[in-house]
Amino acid sequence: MSTHPPHPSPPPSPLRPPGRRTVLLAGLGGALTACSSTGRSGPDDPSGPASRSSPGGQSGPGSPDSRSGSGSPTAGASAAFPAPAAWQPGPGELQPDVKLRAVQVVEAIGGWPPGGQGVAAARQRVAALGVDPGLADQGGPLLADAPRAALEVVYAQYGGLLADSASVLVVCRQWLAGPDGAPVSTGSTVDVRLSSGSPRWSVTALHPADPGAVAATLGDPATRVLAQPRIALPPAAVADVRSGQVHDAPLTAMLALAGTYDFEVSVVRSGHPLLVFGTDRRSDHPQGRAFDTWRIDGRAVVDPATPAELVDSFMRAAAAAGSYNVGGPRLLSGGATANQFFSDATHHDHVHAGFRA
Repeated sequence: MSTHPPHPSPPPSPLRPPGRRTVLLAGLGGALTACSSTGRSGPDDPSGPASRSSPGGQSGPGSPDSRSGSGSPTAGASAAFPAPAAWQPGPGELQPDVKLRAVQVVEAIGGWPPGGQGVAAARQRVAALGVDPGLADQGGPLLADAPRAALEVVYAQYGGLLADSASVLVVCRQWLAGPDGAPVSTGSTVDVRLSSGSPRWSVTALHPADPGAVAATLGDPATRVLAQPRIALPPAAVADVRSGQVHDAPLTAMLALAGTYDFEVSVVRSGHPLLVFGTDRRSDHPQGRAFDTWRIDGRAVVDPATPAELVDSFMRAAAAAGSYNVGGPRLLSGGATANQFFSDATHHDHVHAGFRA
């Protein structure tokens, strides 16, 4: 993500009750196909959600919730088609309009009324925002061939924030109309790149997540993480774990943290910049060696009303669980190694936990 104090680099390289959060997995196999580009999103480094978006980026009622049922209607053929509210930045966000700009483009591409499918229609929706309509061509998995779609942003997290550029990781769920019109759930995470401008920042590129195919078999930590109700993973992160490309170390740490906290992950491997934003260093995320957390025990990390001790204790617990590189909204003292803890503008809205393997 964005620049942060030097740290030891690894070898080359509307709120729901906590504890009941789960994610929609439907359609993850075929729908999560990414577009390719140099320096684009895939899995990345220091960065960190999961539930229905509403003002403040918080989750709320109305989102179907399921860890299984991939590719199936959310509630049967007679289910009402979801109509999620547009995402709005909540309290404590840095440069909220930068996030909002990124989100609006993703919402325009990934949601459409009956008959609004296709790139041409998506270009029109994007152009209506006053941005380059060609961005719709980079929508990748969001542009599924379905007659109707609804998109809900779980959270918009910074993947990097500098004075003149930014990466906003738009974590989302999407519902596609199936053959009988019933909604089928899927989702993605899109790394949206922006450059500074007036009166608003400009969106310059989109890099949707590319989690890869589902692995034939999964190890014990991955299986347990997917089954743990205290760990909420968004669709792209679920697909990351199912791909078998996430190392055991971060998965084991998640399980350890779940012994004390209910938490919502925003990003694991895919949908994050390949390089630590603003540097030429490889991020731990694309290598399957990191995860980001945007909400702990139902409290958003970015919200000024969230007790500092809650976030700080989570950061220290992540370090105790084996993370060599823990970032968050405050620079903590101590640490087993030099620079084990770090803080910068990018990590004002989440906790990053990176691992060596």
